[in-house]
Amino acid sequence: MRTSQISSMLTVVLLTYAYSSGDATGADSISGKWLSPAPSAAKKNPIASTHESIGAGQKIYSKTCAMCHGKSGDADGPAVIELNIHPAKLSDPKLATESDGALFWKITTGKKPMPAYGKRLSESDRWHLVNYIRTLPKREAAISK
Repeated sequence: MRTSQISSMLTVVLLTYAYSSGDATGADSISGKWLSPAPSAAKKNPIASTHESIGAGQKIYSKTCAMCHGKSGDADGPAVIELNIHPAKLSDPKLATESDGALFWKITTGKKPMPAYGKRLSESDRWHLVNYIRTLPKREAAISK
């Protein structure tokens, strides 16, 4: 009986900690990085990165993402100051280390304050968005030259 009480208390404490330390979906609790699950990260983009796809992704980005992430992905959108948020800098060249599947998963699931777009955008729109986001570090590099 005593062992089951301790086990129950430990479970409650661990669950409380997990939920109080932010959105636990895919967050690496040790490094604080937002990591996607391995199966999601391994998912391949079924939509080729064509001019048409990038253009479609840019339209979606302008309507849905630029308010926070900024027009060129520099995390300087108009909502940043108003909402006191710190969105990811999508123009950072380190973004290249993220797989398409990981970006797709993050767009799909969201992480507060970023909403989940799994039900707001179609699957193909989310893949177009990944293709467009891939161009942001290159645009940043071209601007700074």
